[in-house]
Amino acid sequence: MVGQGAVNLPSKGTCSWSHFWRIATAFGDSSPVACERKRKNGGSLSRREFLGGAVGLSNAACVAGLLIEDERAKGQTLATAGLSSPRQAATEQFRLRYMVASTLFGTMPLEVVASHAAATGAEAIDLWPRPYGNHREQVDEIGVAVARRVVEKHGVRIAAISRYDLGPFRLTEEMTVLKDLGGEVLITGCGRPKPPEPRDLKPAVEELVRALQAVAKEAEAKGLKVAIENHSSTLLLNADAVRWFAELNRYPSIGIALAPYHLPQDPQVLAALIKEVGQQIFVFYAWQFGKGCMQPMPKEAELEQLPGRGPLDFRPIMAALRQINFAGWTEIFMHSYPRGTPLWEEPSAIVNELLRAKRYLEKCLSASSDA
Repeated sequence: MVGQGAVNLPSKGTCSWSHFWRIATAFGDSSPVACERKRKNGGSLSRREFLGGAVGLSNAACVAGLLIEDERAKGQTLATAGLSSPRQAATEQFRLRYMVASTLFGTMPLEVVASHAAATGAEAIDLWPRPYGNHREQVDEIGVAVARRVVEKHGVRIAAISRYDLGPFRLTEEMTVLKDLGGEVLITGCGRPKPPEPRDLKPAVEELVRALQAVAKEAEAKGLKVAIENHSSTLLLNADAVRWFAELNRYPSIGIALAPYHLPQDPQVLAALIKEVGQQIFVFYAWQFGKGCMQPMPKEAELEQLPGRGPLDFRPIMAALRQINFAGWTEIFMHSYPRGTPLWEEPSAIVNELLRAKRYLEKCLSASSDA
C-alpha cells in the first residue's frame, strides 16, 4: 500500500512509462495526474496541491526505480548463469525424462532391469508382459510390495505398464496394480482395427473417442493416465488418425504413446505432428523403422531401430519436443526378433547401447537449442 491507494506492480519487474504513470496516479487527489487534470480544466493549484503532486511524483519515481533495479538484478543473475533472458533460461532447463522398457532385457530378473536402468540415467521402468518379456508376471510372482522395494532401492521406480494385450477397455485390474506400484501411466493399443475404407477412418476415430469416456473417468478417479499407441495395424494407423484423435480427445487422463516407427520416416512430418498433438503425448518412443523388426536379421541391422543407428534424423523431432515443452516420458525403444529376446545377452551391453542412443538424442536436443 502506497499513499492513499494500492499499487498493482508489474509482475515481472519491468517498468515502462505507462507503469510509472499508473504508479503516480495511486497517490490520491494530490497526485500529479490529478493536478494536471485540474490545470487543464482551467483551475489553479493551491500550494498544498502543488507540493502534494510533487511528493506523489517523487514517490512514484522511487517505486519505479526499485522495479528497474529489480529487473537489473534479475538480468545479472541470468548473466551469472550464462543465460541472456528468462525465455532462454526456460529453454535451457528443458530436459527429457527417460524411462526404460523392460522388454529390452528379455526375461532377466526385475532387479537386473532396475539396477541397469539406473545406470542409464533413467528415472523409471516400463513393465512389459509376455511375449515381450515377463516382468509384469514377475510382479505377480513376488508381489507388488516386494517388486516396488526391489526397483526403488536402485533409485528408479515403476512408472508404467504396457498392456497391448488388454486394449483400453479391460484395464480396471491393471489400474489397481499400477496404482499400488506407484506408477502413473498404462500404455496400450486402441483396441480397434483399421477400417476397410479410408473414408471410414475419421468416423471410426470419433467413435473410439466417445467409447473412451468411461475409461477416462476411471483412470482420472485413480490418478492415472492411459496412453494409446499409434500402430500401423490399428485404427490409429497414420498421422491423420493421430491428429484427429488429439483434436477430438478432451479427456485429460487419455493421451498418445507416439511411435515414429509406425509413421512416415520423415522428420519434418513427425515434428509437425508432435507440435499438433502437443501435451497429449504422454509417452514418446525414440524408435525408428530402420530395417523393421518382423523377421530374423543380423543384429547390426536390427539395431537400426534405435536413435543414431538408423537413418532417421531426430534433430527436428527433438526441436519439436522442446517447442511443446514435452513433459511426458521418453522411451528409447526397439523390438527384438523373436519377441522376448534381450537387446544383448549381457545387461551391461544393453546399458551401453541405451547410453549411445541417449547421447545421440541429447546431441540432437542441444542442436535444437542452438538453432
